[in-house]
Amino acid sequence: MHANPGTPSAPGHGTAEDPVLVRREGRAGHIVLNRPRALNSLTLDMVRRIDAALTAWEHDERVTTVVVSGAGGRGLCAGGDIRGIHDDAKYGDGSASRTFWREEYHLNARIARYPKPYVALMDGVVMGGGVGVSAHGSVRVVTERSKVAMPETGIGFVPDVGGTYLLSLAPGALGTYLALTAAPVGADDALLCGLADHRMDSSRLDAFVLSLAEMDAADAVRLHVTGTDSASADTEDQGLAAHREWIDSCFSADSVEEIVERLRAHGSPAAKEAAETVCAKSPTALKVTLAALRRARELGPLERVLDQEYRVSCAALSSHDLVEGVRAQIVDKDRKPQWSPARLEDVQQADVERHFAPLGAAELGLGAGLDGTESPW
Repeated sequence: MHANPGTPSAPGHGTAEDPVLVRREGRAGHIVLNRPRALNSLTLDMVRRIDAALTAWEHDERVTTVVVSGAGGRGLCAGGDIRGIHDDAKYGDGSASRTFWREEYHLNARIARYPKPYVALMDGVVMGGGVGVSAHGSVRVVTERSKVAMPETGIGFVPDVGGTYLLSLAPGALGTYLALTAAPVGADDALLCGLADHRMDSSRLDAFVLSLAEMDAADAVRLHVTGTDSASADTEDQGLAAHREWIDSCFSADSVEEIVERLRAHGSPAAKEAAETVCAKSPTALKVTLAALRRARELGPLERVLDQEYRVSCAALSSHDLVEGVRAQIVDKDRKPQWSPARLEDVQQADVERHFAPLGAAELGLGAGLDGTESPW
């Protein structure tokens, strides 16, 4: 990555071992996710530290820009603490996970509404919760090293942190493709899908960050950006743009079963490969994900979608597939999850619908009072 974490200063005095380093350099407030051995995966403590920094800087006239980055050189953030959620779902009562998601989703919404430029350096791995602390920002920078994904269906979960909101806004059926396949994308495809705003060579990140101490974010972007929101000519033939025909025609279907059928019937080898990728995911998670994406399009602002995602996430805590998916991918690492039900056709509509059931007094409540027309974008 670009930065030496340096010595944190107010707010958030701490040591280099702190999971979030907070400091001010000139006009820029810096938030550095600092769990490099865990690829900066988010914990509840980290969410709270980030929120506290945003609170301190919101009305601090000395800070004109907030910059979020990751320590360790491998990525911004690989997501939430999935192993902790697994243990809470398997051995606990789910309350720790519900608390984490509640505060994390509130943070995602706050980032989207933050009144000052929020610059996210999406260098390296940016997945799941990492997308939540970056892709809702106002200035989202990817590099040639970026690897952006919402990989939840592979662990029996559903895209959250506003992921279904972001993916529902992607052109054509690209968002559905990314959600169901859990495929990672590079810089150009992240730009194409609306998950980022600017491409910058990683070698320029240091200079870009230094410039933010002295100038407005918009001026710094103009000075350093090497690409904008169109795919570069030398990689376009390898990116999603070259596959839009089969992606849009197949992933626009009304059910996961029909999507798979269209993919297998299509002449493109890439489409057939996508079918096998989808079929390796949790059948229940696939069906809930597709329903969540389609409903997100009708919900309006991000906050209402986060309310829906909270219901879905809480319901997933009591599912077999979340515990089994994390076991297979993270705990035992045998990569052989035993999904239940194991086939798409055996997933009942009632089980999909239970993920969207109102939570009553336990609702997230971010969308309360919104008229449903305002958008953070």
